[in-house]
Amino acid sequence: MIPRWVPFIGAKAAKDDTLHTAVPPKRDGEAPSSARATGADDNVVERVVAVVNNDAITLGELQETIIAYRQESREAMNTSDDELLKRFLPRLIEVRLQLQEADREKIVVEDAEVEEELTDRMKKFNAPSKEAFEAAVKAQGMTMDAVRKRLREAVRVNKVVRRKVALRVSVTDGEIDTYFLRNREKLETGLGYHARHILLVPESGDNDAAWEGTRIKTEMLRTQILEGADFAELARQHSRDATAADGGDLGTLKRGELAEDIEAQILGLQPGEVSKPYRSALGYHLFRLESKETLDDAGMTRVKQQIREILFREKYEARFDAWLKEIKQRAIIEVRI
Repeated sequence: MIPRWVPFIGAKAAKDDTLHTAVPPKRDGEAPSSARATGADDNVVERVVAVVNNDAITLGELQETIIAYRQESREAMNTSDDELLKRFLPRLIEVRLQLQEADREKIVVEDAEVEEELTDRMKKFNAPSKEAFEAAVKAQGMTMDAVRKRLREAVRVNKVVRRKVALRVSVTDGEIDTYFLRNREKLETGLGYHARHILLVPESGDNDAAWEGTRIKTEMLRTQILEGADFAELARQHSRDATAADGGDLGTLKRGELAEDIEAQILGLQPGEVSKPYRSALGYHLFRLESKETLDDAGMTRVKQQIREILFREKYEARFDAWLKEIKQRAIIEVRI
């Protein structure tokens, strides 16, 4: 996928030699050279702002990148041109380095691949037709040839990154299992469960005798349930909780919604099982677990795929950063702004 910030629509058309303008060596005593210009405005636009291994990046390219970014990002509206210049020049330098690596690898992009990317861009811009898209491009001072050239380079970057980075990253089943064991609790967060609840409270004051009487009554209700009595009906008759009218139905809950001690009592049950009386500051509770989502065979397959994607992304980013650092270290980069 081509990064959205890679520009292809800008304020001024890029000449074919703009992206790869060789900079002649500077003679002793001469000021740094800049790219060829045909007029005062062109002189500014084609001023060289960086040289990457004798390959020039012009101010015009940098401006086009910023214009494209402003068109696609709301955040850019509150960011000054100077800030965006500082942000995007390093990115353009990195892209140029990757294009040079693609040259070394002799990576080729077919016309059909460029047309596919062009179609994708037209969809993103909601262009009703190719003619409308071309009109929008021309209104920005660009040509379709220039657009295709930029897209071709973006595809080449994707290909070289795939060859140098993505294809060299793998995730083993052992790594997935280790990640799962270390993060099981976190992975289970968000799984749902359904439970019912009966709450009995001391009726004759906050004293030991009252609490003991409540415990005994709770035990008696549990015995009735275990012998076949309907939990929901007993909840309607005896529970002092707000859910009594609904048969003690707590509904479908997500892990973390209830107090930790209460949730532990519920999730420690198997579906259909009733808890022993549990005392809290409110009174004595009985819980019945109706159902709960688990990491069963189907769920485990889904979770393992998610873990694989997480680990792949982490390894990919680390390898990409290392590769980029390597090609930067052996490059000659001169920034002129």
